[in-house]
Amino acid sequence: MANFAKLYNDVIKKSLVEKFGYKNPHEIPKLTKIVLNIGCGEAVTDKKKLNNAMEELALIAGQKPVMTVARKSIATFKVREGMPIGCKVTLRSERMYEFLERLINMALPRIRDFHGISGKHFDGKGNFAFGIKEQVIFPEINYEKVEDIHGMDIVICTTAKTDEEAQFLLTSFNLPYKK
Repeated sequence: MANFAKLYNDVIKKSLVEKFGYKNPHEIPKLTKIVLNIGCGEAVTDKKKLNNAMEELALIAGQKPVMTVARKSIATFKVREGMPIGCKVTLRSERMYEFLERLINMALPRIRDFHGISGKHFDGKGNFAFGIKEQVIFPEINYEKVEDIHGMDIVICTTAKTDEEAQFLLTSFNLPYKK
């Protein structure tokens, strides 16, 4: 069992019940999934960039990413419907907790001038989304082999009913969050 999964079961559940007074154990908010997404607009002209992004995302997530395609044609950007323009990975259960632990303990502290993630990223339903500007903050990425620096979006989905519950859940995992 991952350290963060054990932390959630042993400590965080109890603190959530104390703070919010849940009667039913199924009411206690928990993490459901983490989605990593890389949009690679340069893939329109160079397919190699998308392949590199997919390989790096596979290293970061520990599982093979899915290629995402354009839903609409946009003539200004030379994008046609069905063209591959990015990749994504959905992490659940053990891999989700392992990734969250690596993100919080190793990757986020490596960001230069990092003061925490601001609170504008909750969606009102208990989900938390934020972006990272460089993929090289992850220790799995070999900096010498990186051809392009690109960012990624990370969405942490919870079963929390309110943003306050989700915020308490994520700060219990020591996510560097600021209001």
